[in-house]
Amino acid sequence: MNITKAKISLVHEWLLSYAGSEQVSAAILNVYPDAELFSVVDFLTDEQRSFFHGKTATTTFIQKLPKAKKFYQKYLPLMPLAIEQLDVSSADIVISSAHAVAKGVITGPDQLHISYVHSPIRYAWDLQHQYLRESGLNSGVKGWLAKWILHKMRIWDCRTANGVDHFVANSQYIARRIKKVYGRNADVIYPPVAVEKFNVGTEKSDFYLTASRMVPYKRIGLIVEAFNAMPDKKLIVIGDGPEFEKIKKSAASNVTIMGYQPFDVLKQHMEKAKAFVFAAEEDFGIIPVEAQACGTPVIAFGKGGALETVIPQGCNEPTGVFFPQQTSKSIIDAIQDFENNIDQFTPESCRKNAERFSQERFEREFNIYVDSKWTEFCNSRQIIR
Repeated sequence: MNITKAKISLVHEWLLSYAGSEQVSAAILNVYPDAELFSVVDFLTDEQRSFFHGKTATTTFIQKLPKAKKFYQKYLPLMPLAIEQLDVSSADIVISSAHAVAKGVITGPDQLHISYVHSPIRYAWDLQHQYLRESGLNSGVKGWLAKWILHKMRIWDCRTANGVDHFVANSQYIARRIKKVYGRNADVIYPPVAVEKFNVGTEKSDFYLTASRMVPYKRIGLIVEAFNAMPDKKLIVIGDGPEFEKIKKSAASNVTIMGYQPFDVLKQHMEKAKAFVFAAEEDFGIIPVEAQACGTPVIAFGKGGALETVIPQGCNEPTGVFFPQQTSKSIIDAIQDFENNIDQFTPESCRKNAERFSQERFEREFNIYVDSKWTEFCNSRQIIR
């Protein structure tokens, strides 16, 4: 059966914004525009929905629960049940875009299920202790309840891995996490980055930049702490979030906290920055690639997806410097190393590296991958329709 005649369903986690995982699902819909869209909840604005070809997702009962738009994550214990109620039985191919429960959608033996995994449930597996600590749930009755729920989530998560025919990871780092958690091998297709939206800035200004949602694991406060200790160096911080006020109060006079800014402002600063500083341990990390698309080198924590998107010193055409620990001293040492070798990093090399992760490349690779797996699937089952 030719894949052009196959009915495809795309199962996304939850649709509330247009960020990294949503960009992946939107790109998949570009490849398969006739696919039916499913999600736990769908609260997209009309502008955001345009990225999904104007489609409205078929949702679960959580969509109708009180304050689901604002507090959807509080319904996490119900999400395994919810995702299993989505009826995708009419599809030939089911593609799930998963970082929590999407891969748990129920499929049959004559359906091909390919799961694009941004990460196994982070807060249920190796990041559980960090999540509980940062949420204040590492002790007390609420803490034990949270641990019990996460224990049940791990059991369910492992069981539902059996319903996936092929895993695709967004990085080698996540492929290793999939192997550790599910005992399954995963192919790697890097997610799409809209590099074409960024221009190369050849004239750099005398400031460093970081930009992110201000939540604990992004470590924006740590970057600010490092620059507080370097009063001769300027840092600009773009982003908002729960830690905004705390970080703003801690910033010295050489650190400018701009808060949320529209895309054009972020892009202008990316193009002009001396370097982009990135202290999170990310599964892939789109924003360091965007910075490189602007011709800007990256100073990053040397763990997670950044190891696959930034070319370090010692290689041909390096695009950044890694620091080994999430400490202010480690960041300070990396910045000094960067400034001592700044002539090694060129805007052209940064842009060239970023183009490896373009949206056009993702759509081409993903289309070839699904087509090949569908052909194998049909041949192995002698499906004739």
